[in-house]
Parts: sequence; structure tokens; C-alpha cells
Amino acid sequence: MRIFIAVVIIAALVVGWMRVMRPADLPVDQGLHLDYPVSPVNGPALVAIQPWLDQRHYQSPQILEQHLEGYLQAARDGGAMEAGSIVVFPEHIGTWLVAAKAPVMGFRARKTDTAMAWLIVRHPLRFVRAYFGSDEQDRAAAAIFRMKAPAMARDYTWVFGRLAQEFGVTIVAGSIVLPNPQVRDGTLHPGRGPLYNVGAVFHPDGQIDAQLVRKVHPIPSEAGFTAAAPASELPVFNTLSGKLGVLICADSWHPDVYEALRGRGVQTMAVPAFLQPAKVWESPWHGYTTGWPKDADRGDELRITERQAWMRYALGGRLTSAGAVRGATAFLRGNLWDLGSDGANILVTADGAWVDGHAGGASISALALRTEPGIAPHP
Repeated sequence: MRIFIAVVIIAALVVGWMRVMRPADLPVDQGLHLDYPVSPVNGPALVAIQPWLDQRHYQSPQILEQHLEGYLQAARDGGAMEAGSIVVFPEHIGTWLVAAKAPVMGFRARKTDTAMAWLIVRHPLRFVRAYFGSDEQDRAAAAIFRMKAPAMARDYTWVFGRLAQEFGVTIVAGSIVLPNPQVRDGTLHPGRGPLYNVGAVFHPDGQIDAQLVRKVHPIPSEAGFTAAAPASELPVFNTLSGKLGVLICADSWHPDVYEALRGRGVQTMAVPAFLQPAKVWESPWHGYTTGWPKDADRGDELRITERQAWMRYALGGRLTSAGAVRGATAFLRGNLWDLGSDGANILVTADGAWVDGHAGGASISALALRTEPGIAPHP
């Protein structure tokens, strides 16, 4: 009898464990949350997509791809996706693929720390190996990204390569956190060494460019587990609509990155961004967290709003210092666990900058491009 009771208890524990550890299959809101239609553009366009996402969109790469496909289709329906168009997705849109195929409890969690704990429970041995192979200040975060890096790189490449090919456009695929990644034989591979916040560009044939953009100025919440890259290594991409420069979020606030791109023929700038916390867009600006450049007025701290600071000190006020004539900043929006988010698309030309998105939801913003003859799609 005691043996029978013990077997029943063990079986109950196993069943319970399997239930909480099963892959997530929570219902997903695939609504786009667009507050107004896309403005039509005559010819190819620079398209900033500000999607509305929550953690459930990261249950699998297929769910994420399906959701982002909806925004690209809306842009196409609005006349902003002709051949030669360049689409900009936000910073860290690939980073949360770290949660793909995590236990269902990770997606039901209210806090990112709890969600990441479920990832550790799901892969304890892999986490331990990665933990002892990490020496960053935040070793736990670094270990989680290292243990999931192969799957993240594969999923990121699949999602954005598929979208670029389906719509026949160049995609600036936001960013993703990976250990020292490289593109070899047309495939993104994580390597050994420091973690970087990196962005990739996908060409209209779905192929990933051999060059990667590494963030030069990590913000404090990233600096505990990601390394800073030198501005001198920032690449320039050849597209059907001319040369493209990409700066990841906080990098767009610093003159050294624009100087690194100046004189290299950049015509268009793309800035994937992620702004926290929620409701900060119209709040007083608290100044630089990545070191004050000499040309920034410290008197603006708390005197202007976050939105005004983005217009003055980021791409909105620095575009022409790279020699470019147009640009766009796209923000990540939604409810990802407890992270919070804010911001709205910003479009910039040599004549000025304006907020074109809506801070309360998702937005698609388009700026006309002129196709330059004789420019190859990519090297």
C-alpha cells in the first residue's frame, strides 16, 4: 500500500511538472493596434514600423513572424512597399526571442525576472555551463543569452529573412543580443566572447548582409551584460535606394558615430529604438545616461521633455552631420512583462524632423526615397 501511495505521489508530481513545463500555447492578440492608416508614398519609401507586442508574440518565431507580417502588409496596402523600400524595425525586437519555446509559466509571469527564471529551470545544465563561462557583471543575464544564442540567431534569421523575401524590401531588423556574432556563408552564427546588442540588415532576396551593426553606447541596463563596440566599426550598407547607415538607439545621441559615417556616402539613416519606462515620452528629460557629449546643453536636463530631447540630440538634430539627407527612428511598443515602453516614430530630412507616429499605440510611418540608378542590391 505504501509503495502504491508513493507511486501515486510521484506520478502526480511528474504530471504537475509536465504541465507547468509544457511549451506555451497561449492565445495571441494579432491585432495591429494601428490608430490611423499609412500615408501613401509615390515610389519606394523609408518605412518606420512601430509594432505593438507583448510576451505572447514570442512564444515561437512563427507567431512573431505572422504578427510582423501584418504590419508589412498594412504598409503595402498603404502604398509604401514598392521595390527599393527600406523598412526599419525597433531595437530589441529580436532580443526577446530568448523566450521562444519557454515553459508556459514564463509567459504567464508578470515580471521579466520570473520569466527568465523559468528559462533557467527549463535548461538547468545549459545555464550552469553558460554561467561559469560568463564573466560579465550580470552573469545570470549573460548566461541566459549565451545558452539560448544558437536558437535565437536561427529564429531571428528565419523571421526577418522570410519577411524581406516575401515583401521584396530591405529590412533593418532592429536588434538582438548575441555573443560576438558573425555572418558566415549567409548565416548568422553566435560566437565566443562578449555579448553585443547587434542589428542586421536583410536584403530583398531574404539574405542577411555580411556586416552587422554593434551598439557603441550601451545604456546602464545593458552595460551589465553587453559590451561596447568601437564607432570605427560601424558599417555602411548598399541598397537599391542608395547607401544606408544604421545606429542602434542611444548611439544616435552621440556625435562620434555620425563622424564615423561621414564621408562614406550615406544617404539614409535608420535608428531602431526602445524607450523605457512607460509614460516617459512627455515627461521631463533626465539627461544622458551614456556620457554627455560636448555639444549637449546640460541646462536642458529636466527643462525639456523626452520627446523634445529625441528631436534635438538624437537623429532629429544630428542627421546631416553624417552627410545623410533622410532618416527614421522606430520605437518598440507594447506590454512585454513589466518592461514598459514609450516613444513614437520620428521622420527626419535635411529640412527638419517631426513625430509621425502615435505614442499610444502602433504606427507605420513612411518617407519617400528616390532610387539611385546603378546601385547594386548588396555586395
